[in-house]
Order: sequence, then C-alpha cells, then structure tokens
Amino acid sequence: MLSALKRLSYKAMIKHCIIGVASVALLQACSKQSGNESTSNTTAPTQQVKALAQVEKTAEGVVITLAEGAVKKVRLQVMSEKIIRVTALPGTDFSVLPESIQVVAKPATTVPFTVDQTGEKLVLKTAQVAAEVSLIDGTVSFRDAKGNLLLQEENRGTFSPVTADPIKPDADSFAIRQEFNRDTDEGFFGLGQHQNGQVNYAGENVELTTYNLVISIPYVVSSRNYGVLWDNNSVTRFGDPRETQPLNVSLKLYDAEGKEGGLTARYYDGNELKLTRVEADLNYQFFSNNSVREVPFPDEVKDAKNLRLEWEGSIQSDESGTHHFKMYNSGYAKLFVDGQLALDRWRLNWNPWYHTYKMDMKAGEKKAVKVDWTVSGGFFRLTHLDPMPVEEQKELSLTSDTGKAIDYYFVVGNNKDEVVGGYRELTGKAVMLPKWVYGFWQSRERYKNQDEIVNTFKYYREKKIPIDNIVLDWSYWPENAWGSHDFDPAHFPDPKSMTDKIHAMNGNIMISVWPKFYPTTETYKELNAKGYMFNKNIEEGNLDWIGKGYLNAFYDPYPKEAQEIFWKQINEKIKSKGFDAWWLDAAEPDIHSNLSFTKRKELMSREGGIASGAENFNSYAIPNASAVYNGERATSPEKRSFILTRSGFGGIQRTGAAIWSGDTSSDWNNLKDQIAAGVSTGIAGMPNWSFDIGGFTPEDKYRWGNKNGGEALKVQDLRPELVADWQELNVRWFQFGAFVPLFRSHGQYPYREIFSLADEGTEVYNTLESYIILRYRLMPYIYTLAGDTYHKNGTIMRPLVMDFPNDKTGWNINTQYMFGPAFLVNPVYENKARSRDVYLPAGADWFNFYTGEKSTGGQTIKADAPFTQMPLFVKAGSIVPTGAAIQHVDEGLNTPLTLNVYTGANGNFEIYEDDGRSTKYESGEWARIPVSYDDATGTVTVGDRVGGFTGMANERKISVRFISGVNKDAANFDVGVQETITYAGKSVTVKLTK
Repeated sequence: MLSALKRLSYKAMIKHCIIGVASVALLQACSKQSGNESTSNTTAPTQQVKALAQVEKTAEGVVITLAEGAVKKVRLQVMSEKIIRVTALPGTDFSVLPESIQVVAKPATTVPFTVDQTGEKLVLKTAQVAAEVSLIDGTVSFRDAKGNLLLQEENRGTFSPVTADPIKPDADSFAIRQEFNRDTDEGFFGLGQHQNGQVNYAGENVELTTYNLVISIPYVVSSRNYGVLWDNNSVTRFGDPRETQPLNVSLKLYDAEGKEGGLTARYYDGNELKLTRVEADLNYQFFSNNSVREVPFPDEVKDAKNLRLEWEGSIQSDESGTHHFKMYNSGYAKLFVDGQLALDRWRLNWNPWYHTYKMDMKAGEKKAVKVDWTVSGGFFRLTHLDPMPVEEQKELSLTSDTGKAIDYYFVVGNNKDEVVGGYRELTGKAVMLPKWVYGFWQSRERYKNQDEIVNTFKYYREKKIPIDNIVLDWSYWPENAWGSHDFDPAHFPDPKSMTDKIHAMNGNIMISVWPKFYPTTETYKELNAKGYMFNKNIEEGNLDWIGKGYLNAFYDPYPKEAQEIFWKQINEKIKSKGFDAWWLDAAEPDIHSNLSFTKRKELMSREGGIASGAENFNSYAIPNASAVYNGERATSPEKRSFILTRSGFGGIQRTGAAIWSGDTSSDWNNLKDQIAAGVSTGIAGMPNWSFDIGGFTPEDKYRWGNKNGGEALKVQDLRPELVADWQELNVRWFQFGAFVPLFRSHGQYPYREIFSLADEGTEVYNTLESYIILRYRLMPYIYTLAGDTYHKNGTIMRPLVMDFPNDKTGWNINTQYMFGPAFLVNPVYENKARSRDVYLPAGADWFNFYTGEKSTGGQTIKADAPFTQMPLFVKAGSIVPTGAAIQHVDEGLNTPLTLNVYTGANGNFEIYEDDGRSTKYESGEWARIPVSYDDATGTVTVGDRVGGFTGMANERKISVRFISGVNKDAANFDVGVQETITYAGKSVTVKLTK
C-alpha cells in the first residue's frame, strides 16, 4: 500500500489508508492517525489476538510460522557468532528468493546457538548476539553479548503492490519497507558513494540507486557498533520512503503577482524575453528516447541559441516542519529562497544529478522562491517532500521498489572495523590489488594514438617523476565497431608494441572496456545468438553520440555463460596484447543517457532474463566485474587481477576491483562532495576508491581556448584570466588525491598531465610533483593499509566516527577524514583559500605534519593552507613508516625504511610487505614487521618479523626519527634521524634521546 501512495504527502496518504496487502503495523498506524479503530476481521490489531506462532528449530537457526498478518514466515539464520540473517516472507516457500548477488556466505551450521521460548517471546542466542522474536507479530530485536538493545524492528514490515517496475511483476513480488529504532539518537553511516555531501545519515534521506556518479552499497553502520546489510537489488530509499513529488502535489504555488496556481515562468534567448507563462511543475528532466524530451520546450523557444529560464513566485504549505527540496540539473542552476541563494550548481549537459535543500516552514507561511537555469542543452527538475511524521524522522528505515521478502543481515562488532569486517564476511574479502595500483596514474579522455600514450609515460620517466600506470581510455576501436575489442589500425597499428614499450619503462597500462556492442560486430552476434543482449535499445532505434550515431546494445552479464563469453572475447582480443588491467566503464549500465529510471529499468529487461531491470537495477556491476575477475583468475591464476569499475554494489570488493566517482564536474562543489562520497564508501565496506583529480568535465570557459576558438588542450591554451583559477582547482584536488586510496589524474581537456597543467619549474608544477613524491615516500605506510584491507578487513579512507566513536562532533563532519590510523586529512575546497577550519578530534593530541606544532584534540582551529600545502595532521602515538625516493613501487621492495614516530602517546604499527604482484599472499607468502612505541620510556621496539615471501631480503636498514614539537623539518623524512639499525628479523629497540 505504501508504495502505491508514496507520491502523496503523508497527510494525504493517511486520508487514503486502505486495507490491502499491508502489515498489521501499517493498518494500526492508519487507524491511529485517522483517529479510528480498525474494523478489519482479517487483520485485527495484535494486542487483541494472542495466537502464538509455530516454531521450528533448524540446523542453522529457526523458522517461525505466524498465525496471522501479511507475513507468513520469519526465518532467522545464524551466519556467524556475530551475524544473523532475518527473512520475512509473505508466502510459505523460501525458495522463491533469488540467489543473492551481494552475499556469498552460507549459514554456519557449526556455530553454537540456543533457542529459548518464554511465553510470547523466542530468543535465539550465540556467544555474541541475541535475537528476540515476538511470537505474536514476528518482530525481531537484537542485543549484544552484554544485553544492550541495539536494533529493534518497529513492525513486521510493509508489503504493498509493485508500482515501480515497467515489466509486469511476479505475483509474489512486493514493494517493501522495514522500520527500526524510532526516535533514536544514533548516527548512521555508509550506504556507498553519493553526491550530496552527507556523512551521517541520521534524519537524512538518500536514494540508493545507480548512476554515472552514484554507487549504492546497501550497508548501513550505526554508531552503536552494528550494521545492517539490506539484501535487495532494486532502488531503495533510506529515510523517507516516498519519491520526491512535483511542487504542486503538496504545496500551494503562487506566481510573481501573487495569484495561486503556479510559478511565473520566463523563457529567454540570451537577454531577449520570448515567453511568459505560469507553470506548476518545473520539469525538463528526461529524454523519452534518442534526444526527444519527455516534456518539450515551448515552440516559442525551440530554436533558441542561448536558452535561459526563470521561475519566480512563492510557495506555501499547510504542514509545519522541515521540508526537503531536490534540485536535479545540468547546465547552470540557482535556487533562491526569500532572496537568499540556497543552491548553486553546474554540471555538463549530458550528466545531470541532484542536490538537496532543507527548509523549515510554518503552516500557512509563504516563502518566496526563484530559480534561474541556463539550459546549455541540459536537464532540470525541482521536486519536494513535506515533513515525515515526527515519530519516523529519527529512525532507520529502508524501502525497496520490489522484492520477494524483507531480507537483511544484522552484524555486531566491538568497533566499526569489526562491523565492516562482518560485511566482508558476508559479501567476500577485499582481495588484494597489485601494489602498483597505489602508485600514481596518468590518464586523460583520451589518448588518440599509441605514440601519445608512450610519449606521455616517457616524459614522467625522463623527468624522474614517479609513475606506475597509464590508461588507454575509450574509442581506440574503429568508429563503427564499438564492442568489437579491435584496435583502430590508423591510430593503434601495433598495440602489443605499445604495451611492450610501457613495460620496458617499468610501467603498467590499463584499458577501457565497455559492456556495449554495435550489432554489426562479431562479438555482439556471438552473445546475441545465445540471447544474452538487452536489445530493446536497438528495437527502439536509440542511437549513441559517436559520429553519425550508431545502434547499440549492452550485454546481459547475469547468466554465467554470458560472463564466460565476455571474458573469452576480451582475453583473446585485448589481454593477448599485453594489457595489465581493466577499466570497466558505464557499468550502471548506461544504456542510453538521460532516460527516466523507469525507462532504464525497461531497457535492462529481456525475455528469459533471470530478473527484471527493476529487480536487478543496482547490481549490474557485480556480474560484469565477476566475468573479468573470475576469467582472468582462471586464465592467469598467479596474477593479481585488477579492475576499475564505474559502478559497484554490495560485494564489488571481492572482484579485485576499485571504484571511482564517475564523471564529476571540474568545480569546487564537486571537489567538496567527494570527501563525503569517499568516506561513506569506505565505511560501507569498499576500501579501494578514487576520483578523477581535477574533475572530469570542465565548464565551457575552460574547454575552449584562446587560439582560434579551438580546444584548450593544456593550460597554456586558456585565456590568461582563467589560468590561475584552473590551476588552483587542480592543485587543491591533486593534494586531496594524494591521500585517497587510488591516486589518479584524469579528465577531459584541458588535459591533466603535469606538463599540461603548468610549465616546468613553476610553483604549480613543483607542488604537483612534490605530492607525487610524498605519495611514494609514504608507500610503506599506504601499502600496509592496503594489506590490512585483506588480512584485517581494514578501511583506508575513514570517517571520523570510526576512530573517534565517542566524539559526537566528528560524526557530522563531512570535509575531513582519517587516512589510515595516523593522518587527519583536510582538503581545501574553496577557491583562493589560504586557511581552513579544522576540527581536531577529541581523545588525542595532533601534530601539524609540516611544522611539528602540537595541538590538543577536541577543538576547531584555523589551519594554514598555503597554496603549496593541504592541511595535514598526524595523531600523537602514530608510527608512520616511509621509504626511499623511488620511481615506481617495485623499486621499493627491500629498500631502507624510516620510522617516523610522533610522540605523546603509546603507539604501534605492523608494516606489511609481499611481492606486490602475485596471488601468493593468499597462501601465506607475506611478512609483517611489528613496531611499537612506549611514550613513558621513549622506546621504539622493532619486533620479530612475522612470515616471509619469495624475494624478501633478510636484512634491511631501518632508521628512526622522532617528532615531538615544532620542527621546520618535520615533513622531511631524511632529516633528524636519531639512529639507523640493521634489522635481520629479530627484535631491536631504539630509545628517544632528549
């Protein structure tokens, strides 16, 4: 029922409460809010019916058959001592549930558990968690080993008709919702990569979907040290279960003259007013197909060269509270409320997305609004949600478009790292990536021939600027043969020679592969012959944007045979040419850009497929990446396979993959939003994440140069007045990029090579080079963080709540994060800023990385941010191992180490090493050097080495330096060494001398 009414306001929804396939709890809520008691004879309130459920204990848990209500069976399965699965089924046969795409773990039949029944309550208990089940209504709650209540279902869930699937849903499919922990004071974190700047989702809304810029991982981590993995592949909403609505659904609109009915819309071509009219729905959001808009522009402006729209008037609500507005746009868009700028966003025309604005309104109060949108070929929609009921505003709520059951996993831990570990126990370990992945990458959209790519890499080697990887992006194939996996002989006549030349310079080369095929290619024909193509795009005649435009289709990766064929094709045609890694682009899948989500679901459906596009909407990237990872592991079992994929979902970390934040815009807002996107991805369980340094798509003023209006290929082509701003943005993004898991410079023109961004010897050039060098000096620290993701379920890029769980101020900070246990990273996200506020988390002292100045935690300081430096702080007690100056990561094996010890607290660190390229780490070929620091005695202990691997040196030099206060050389790892020892794998101590 809720799904059918979700476009209504809550007030309207209550007015329309009906008895259908709804839970007892929702019917009670309807009765309560309407002031009437339910009179249904079939689903009476639970307090009036005391019939107990039937209980069946199984080898893996318990199955409860309820006496009444929409849910017939509730199953609890013990996955481990700390993880319990809950499945609430409207039917009686659990076999209707599809095989999970996210979860690979099986129920644990060897974990001891007890089942006790007392009256109306059943308790399933392991050594670490207890699940309590009501035998009246089947609701479940969870307690930790100490008996603390952590998570409590508020009802037995809501099951309503599916309305968001354009394909006729199965009779046993429902739109579903589950609510937990009403009026809670906890924080909620994770949910993957989103672009709205949110870190703590308590009281917030987020749509878990998939898009060029968005990667949803339906795992939420609570400040109470538990997690919930929601096992559903469809579009899901955290928070408010409703889709946002057109403004006129629940608001009164008034035009510029005060007349009710809509806002005044003014259409301009440049400065010339072409049309004025009143509009109630600000909607130019989607194409219907090809380049045909669902809502066309008026005839009066269909030929406008520089179209701009203004909407002006006022809005009024009869609901007091916090209202949510969502502005979806590309082009330039500004939202003003009562004359104040509320949102100001730009995106390139083909890649719109939304941002939200929250506003408190009083019933009957008018708010003046104005929207200014410069179209630039783009898209726009402004939508609204009125307030949720007070009792639902602070709860954990998950609502999915379609599913067979409510199906989730409860994970408990002693800290956030253990909770992340539980996610990986369910969905697969974060397999180790090759060590070179953590070095510097150079890329662009795009290198147009093989000489460009070889010469670019050669530049870095000749200038002795460290680099490990270069990327061959899309369109290396003949124009009319996308998906053929062939190389255009005019521009890439000898791809094997190209990869050989990169390898000869101790480099690696990655290549872009799309799941997209032209129907004229033999690769398409092979897949299509088996029925493994989503052909509706071809049937509708949707052309892509290359050349004259070509018919195209994406393959269906869900069948195992389709995965095998896809791998066979790229193995024979691409891997054979010597490429090292895979860039799996457009894996949302982006079958046809700027279509509605409903249309995208339709294009992802095919007759005979394992599920509809709506059912599998968020999950395409998993089987697509699995095809490559599993294929390469079978083909080259000792090689670490590596994938960079533009989309992901729960479990993507098990496929040897990293993800990145898509085609971000080259502006300061997008830079800032990536901080929250990255830390939310990390705590959701995906450790290897990245972005395009500098943003992928620049504004037109940067794209076109001062030379005959041509493309601005490098900074020297820009108009002089734009140079400083372009360089500032790229320098600040580059500094930030050096402290995320993957360090990648990529984007459209102006290109992003160091020589394209600045002249050699300039401050800009030197700053960029210095951060590359710093990254490589920190490689022993960074690679240890990488090793910990596999061996210890570690997280590299961490929201402050992970390391400072009791500091509630840090819960809501979305512009700072921890990079491993030592570094507090504070990107500069404002143009020309030379300082920024930095919150130093409570419970630790902090050293300024550059100056050694020490500050006490629990305060906000104004940190210096000169152009050449991003504010960095190091936690007291940290031990940061650094290495020699190297040109690529393989050079760092067995080289001397320096231990940088930040005094003022005890500390420890285990330096991780392996061969960096093979899969032998899986069978125990790795080593750790444990290091500890006792602050009371000033003693550093380098402990006995643990383990070993082929190629490891038995002896190496280890130097120790201490940072204890102001020191002009604090960031110079070669100055201030107190002692150098020869380490042969046995414990050695070094003591701080005063």
